[in-house]
Amino acid sequence: MEEVVPTRVKLSIAAVGLLSFISILVETSMNVTFPTLTKDLNVTLGTVQWLTTGYLLLTTIIMSTTAYILKRFDPLKIFCVAISFCFVGSIVCMTAPSFPILLTGRLLQAVSAGLSIPLMFSVIFDEVPSSKIGIYTGFASIIVSLAPALGPTYGGIVSGVWSWRAIFIGIAPLIILVAILGVLTIRGTAKGVKGIAFDYLSVLGLSIIFSMILFTFDQAGSHGWISSQFGIWIVITLLIIIAFVIYNSHTNKQLIDFSILKNEVLRFRLFGYFGLQFINIGLSFLLPIFAQTVLNMDSSHAGIILLPGSLLGAVVGPIAGSIYDKKGPTIPMMISGVLVTLGSGLFFFLGNDLTFISIIILYSILRIGFNFGFGTSLSDGSMQVKGRKKSDQNSLFSMMQQYAGSLGTNILSVVISAVAVTSKTTSTVINTLSGAKIDFALLTILSLCILIISIIVAIKFPQKKEK
Repeated sequence: MEEVVPTRVKLSIAAVGLLSFISILVETSMNVTFPTLTKDLNVTLGTVQWLTTGYLLLTTIIMSTTAYILKRFDPLKIFCVAISFCFVGSIVCMTAPSFPILLTGRLLQAVSAGLSIPLMFSVIFDEVPSSKIGIYTGFASIIVSLAPALGPTYGGIVSGVWSWRAIFIGIAPLIILVAILGVLTIRGTAKGVKGIAFDYLSVLGLSIIFSMILFTFDQAGSHGWISSQFGIWIVITLLIIIAFVIYNSHTNKQLIDFSILKNEVLRFRLFGYFGLQFINIGLSFLLPIFAQTVLNMDSSHAGIILLPGSLLGAVVGPIAGSIYDKKGPTIPMMISGVLVTLGSGLFFFLGNDLTFISIIILYSILRIGFNFGFGTSLSDGSMQVKGRKKSDQNSLFSMMQQYAGSLGTNILSVVISAVAVTSKTTSTVINTLSGAKIDFALLTILSLCILIISIIVAIKFPQKKEK
């Protein structure tokens, strides 16, 4: 007999999912307003991009704690804290008179996203039968992947018609409705963490590492890729990473059980999950800026170019999940690798001749590929662990997915900044175009790596679903 998911569970997933959607939507809706914010708040593009990079960085740090938090606190308590931070952060952003206050509001929202996204997947993994994990994870991946792509469209239209502050005004009533739905439907109890102490030093270590990596790339943007500053900070960052690895291998405390990475398939799926989100968030940052700077579009049109691909991807997510549930991961992962590589490669080769229509077409190809692989990577990764270690896998994947977005935004923006620093011309259009071409090349290489790894897993670890 076919297993049925109760209505209450569906509504609880919807509540946490909508909270995650709101958090991520606002995350990228600001990207399209960056040219306006640089003027309104009197800051540079390198500074204003921290509204996204800083948001994603703090979200990543919060997610690093959720393996413990999900075991320590009931789902409803976590939800209430998350939605409170989301609402307060929105009010702060809505009324912000300066960049520091606006960034503060964004960081409050980041706490919400850091809690809500792992909670959404935790509810799915805990309450949905294994036979339906793929399709529900597919729906959840739509939230994680569609919201960042819809963000520029929402932000562009709202800011074009009214003001960038309206982005936060528009979501306030929805936050209240989601809060009511969540309180009425979310149930469950914490799994318990007896004998496990929270590892504050690991949180500090990860925070320093994630921040140092971003700061190191910033040095390249400010001083160039062959500067001594960039080289020095690479060495310092590597030493900190080595120290963290040594500490983590000897401590009895636990933040995330990294022993799950001994599973080779899980490592490969984590790489694919990270790489796809790097491409996804990176493009949602790069394409609106490219459209406004190089193609001279207004904010509304710059946001709309991502909409058709985002909607197509939304349709594909559950289809990919259904294929995974019936046939296993090989088919959706292969389709993903091929289409993402094709899309990013065409962005590179056609970079000088991109138009409004061609960007829509190429982004649609890439988004279809993205949604075939994103949810499948998570679903198949979750099947590699059992019991309480699912919380560790959920936290690890959520953390790295979020950091992928932060790193993607940071590196792609740094490339454009580095080109401007070393360029012989002061033309913003020429420098942005040259930087974007390099970015497209980087994304193509990463896409090829994801495809190659998918082929390796399919050959070395053939997996089939039972009929």
